[in-house]
Amino acid sequence: MSNTMQETKTADEQAIRAEFDALLQEYLQSNHRRKVERITKAFNLADQAHAGAKRRSGEPYIIHPLAVARIVCGEMGLGSTSICAALLHDVVEDTEYTVEDMKNMFGAKIAQIVDGLTKIAGGIFGEQASAQAENFRKLLLTMSDDIRVILIKIADRLHNMRTLGSMPPAKQYKIAGETLYIYAPLAHRLGLFTIKTELEDLSFKYEHPEEYKSISEKLKATEEQRNRLFALFRAPIDEKLKAKGLDYEMKARVKSVYSIWNKMEAKNVSFEDIYDIYAVRVIFDPQPGLDEKNQCWDIYSVITDIYGIRPDRLRDWVSRPKANGYQALHLTVMGPTGEWVEIQIRSRRMDDIAEKGFAAHWKYKESAVEEDTELDKWLQTITEILENPDPNALDFLDTIKLNLFSSEIFVFTPKGDMKTLPHRATALDFAYALHTDIGNHCIGAKVNHRLVPLSHPLKSGDQVEILNSRSQEPLPEWLNFVTTARAHARIDAVLKKARKEATKAGEEKVVAAFRKAELETSTSNLDKLAMYFGFPRREEFYYAVEKEEIALPDNIKKLIREKSSNVLFKYVKQAFGGGNRNEKKNKGKKQAKADEGEKPKFDKSKPYTLREESFVRNYVIAECCKPIPGDDALGFINDDGNVVVHKRSCPIAMRLKSSFGERILNTQWSSHESSTFDATLSVKGIDSVGVLNDISKTISEYNVNIQRLSIEANGGMFEGKIKMKVHDVEDLQRMCVTLSRIKNIKSVGRVAD
Repeated sequence: MSNTMQETKTADEQAIRAEFDALLQEYLQSNHRRKVERITKAFNLADQAHAGAKRRSGEPYIIHPLAVARIVCGEMGLGSTSICAALLHDVVEDTEYTVEDMKNMFGAKIAQIVDGLTKIAGGIFGEQASAQAENFRKLLLTMSDDIRVILIKIADRLHNMRTLGSMPPAKQYKIAGETLYIYAPLAHRLGLFTIKTELEDLSFKYEHPEEYKSISEKLKATEEQRNRLFALFRAPIDEKLKAKGLDYEMKARVKSVYSIWNKMEAKNVSFEDIYDIYAVRVIFDPQPGLDEKNQCWDIYSVITDIYGIRPDRLRDWVSRPKANGYQALHLTVMGPTGEWVEIQIRSRRMDDIAEKGFAAHWKYKESAVEEDTELDKWLQTITEILENPDPNALDFLDTIKLNLFSSEIFVFTPKGDMKTLPHRATALDFAYALHTDIGNHCIGAKVNHRLVPLSHPLKSGDQVEILNSRSQEPLPEWLNFVTTARAHARIDAVLKKARKEATKAGEEKVVAAFRKAELETSTSNLDKLAMYFGFPRREEFYYAVEKEEIALPDNIKKLIREKSSNVLFKYVKQAFGGGNRNEKKNKGKKQAKADEGEKPKFDKSKPYTLREESFVRNYVIAECCKPIPGDDALGFINDDGNVVVHKRSCPIAMRLKSSFGERILNTQWSSHESSTFDATLSVKGIDSVGVLNDISKTISEYNVNIQRLSIEANGGMFEGKIKMKVHDVEDLQRMCVTLSRIKNIKSVGRVAD
């Protein structure tokens, strides 16, 4: 062995040993039982099993399981069972060891967790990642066995996000999108606030590097000013709290880069217009013999004696904790320099739960067992949804995401029983929360003794009485009225059953018509008739027949044998009142022809250049977000082999990244000097004489084609939208800067059309 190789090996061994020592140190500082021998045994096995393996970054592979174990121990507060499972989480998948070996060496519980992690590992970062929704389904199935499986999986994802820089860009987008869509909401639901925030920020960093850098730099530039304001704000509070003899700490928590960007996008404002960039947190050690809740209100009283409170922003999560275990008292006061400041008051225990979630007081901890928690009920709901046979992958993912609600309301029955529902839940959600039968036969509701429709959104404290009729059945539009996964799944199940029955009845009518015409009911003939009416699948055709959307012709035999397109067009027009079905069918034929040919190959190792030659583009603009040259964009290879370009921030693109990661392309724009693209600007300001003329005159100075200009004035303010054709993002940016200089214009920004 050469000296260089020997030195590298020694350096690797030292790095591994240092990481393991740090893990042991964190474990020994926790309040868990001392089971160092068990952890050392798991480390030694993992180290030997992964010997020689390297990560893409070049470091020894064992560093990854060690890092995951440190997150599990130090950042989640879990004990030796979880630490051992984290160290061993890739052993069964990547080496010759089996789950049975794990059971023999470490016992049934660790083997069960490792087995759960192994089942959901396949394809997460591999080329087969298109089954992401199905992987997530498997992930959730394991949760009912042991919650630690999901906690370790989140820790695994967190370390992968921390080391995502070594991945190629296309894979970075896919993993970042998946993290934002699945893992961050899941971490939030489990109360892992710190981890959820880091997952969001890391995802944002890779999806929008320029925006991330810009906001980070602005936060750094304004840090000194914030510190001065905080010192001024805290001084009088410190004086009063110290006089009471309280043991506490007060600190300022700055909003995450991602949440600042989210607010800027949602409200269409600049960084400078975000007023709540930081919040103040007061964390106290409870005084012996005094109730934590009362001490929270004592501190509240001290603060509100000094500063004026904003009553509509008071949130009491102390008396009634959130479903994820979060407890704190939130208030907003007017600071000494005239700005609103949010304050969070928590005990040390509440802070521990807020930062580490359920893991801080989870029922698997040796010291305590907590039965019948909100999380158990949530897991039961998830299990019920998973029992539905063969859900469509993307629909399933959305249904689960509905249940990862981060804000709850508390609603009461007429007898005073309380139900916890997500924010924006409707009367119909409440009906299904009571019982499936009550939901299925719901015709309306009384909220606080007032009659309301099924779609009525509920608020905390509402008393709700559900009105039923045995003749009522779920309707398709009900899916638009519900927000909970439970209600969505129940309605969907009834509608699917009804559609299945209608399809069966339609099939019987078609078969009877064939027999009457003395035609063979062969698959070929049935398919031919369905295609004649523009239906690619027989089941859709049968359903349309039963619902009388189409009328079967008297002479089926003639239609089946007729080759003339005129006859075909005649029946299509009769059935649908136009040529839409015909167009759909022709499109289907073109699709089939395209499928027969060879689909283009894409080199994912380098960016795909978005070009235009002779007014022909090698890509398609997505209608949902309409990106233009200069936008952060990515490509999605559709079934035709075409590259559809989406903005990276587009919600549809997020779904595609989560479920079809292998079809995502990293893209770059070429110059599009001769092309124009649709874009819309929103302009707001103070209504004054000549402002419209100033706007029109300014825009005319640019080489753009205005398609629509609309402005409305109300109460001394105006708001307008300008739809135009532009070459790229730079055109828009220059125009925004110039328009913002016009007197009385207060904000200019790009919006979706």
